[in-house]
Amino acid sequence: MNTLPPLESLFEAEGGSALPLPSDLATLYGRLHLPSHPGRPFVLGNFVTTLDGVVTLNEPGHASGGDISGFNRHDQLVMGLLRAVADAVIVGAGTLRSVPQHRWTAQYIYPALAGAYQQLRTSMDKPAPPLNVIVTAHGEVNLDLPVFQSGEVPVLLVTTTHGAERIERIRAERLPPGVRVSALQSAGPLSARAILQAVSRVRQSDVILVEGGPQLMSDFFAAQALDELFLTLAPQIAGRDAEVERPGLVMGKRFAPEHPLWGTLISIKRSDSHLFLRYAFPAGE
Repeated sequence: MNTLPPLESLFEAEGGSALPLPSDLATLYGRLHLPSHPGRPFVLGNFVTTLDGVVTLNEPGHASGGDISGFNRHDQLVMGLLRAVADAVIVGAGTLRSVPQHRWTAQYIYPALAGAYQQLRTSMDKPAPPLNVIVTAHGEVNLDLPVFQSGEVPVLLVTTTHGAERIERIRAERLPPGVRVSALQSAGPLSARAILQAVSRVRQSDVILVEGGPQLMSDFFAAQALDELFLTLAPQIAGRDAEVERPGLVMGKRFAPEHPLWGTLISIKRSDSHLFLRYAFPAGE
């Protein structure tokens, strides 16, 4: 039984088409709308950050977003909702290593609302789980992890030919059923646009969700491949020092002052001292 109180809506921009949220989700979240995007997937990002901009404590046993949000249930609710409307969820190999038991589905992150999430997916003609996309340029993944072995989700490993060869070497037998490998280039960083194209070849997608980490998120921002960002602001000061790197939302690319990326506020919701922000960004075609 779900006992979560509804999010308080502080600001909501008009526009877009409302998604058919079941009553439980509509009560908890409110209206969820997406703008028209004919002929291409709509790409969402979702992240949680502390007040001082830390997105991972980057320490053994404390590297997940849960340590940043305080394992906040409303943050889990929003994660589940975005996964429920997504055809594919993209994460980097570093994110997989930080939560090795994870599967990127709505019911995994918030089991109490599994029925409502599935009802939403069915009403949107998406009865199957979202494609879990793992991005790894070097092929450095553990193929014995549940996301690959459980059979609960279809998986696409997006990598280079070098990475694909490494995957084949560490997994001499055939890959588990439901796991595919897409080698985009011989070596080097994988571009956001190429990743999206690889996803579209495997899964026809209306909505694609990017959950990071910071390097992957910076690539999507740099390519103007992200339409919107859902950002949870947790009321925590994590701090930084010289011993452990604690990255922010983006890492590896600099935008300001030469080319700052400005977002447009779409929504503000509140749960006690947590804020749930939604921004639109101009996306290139």
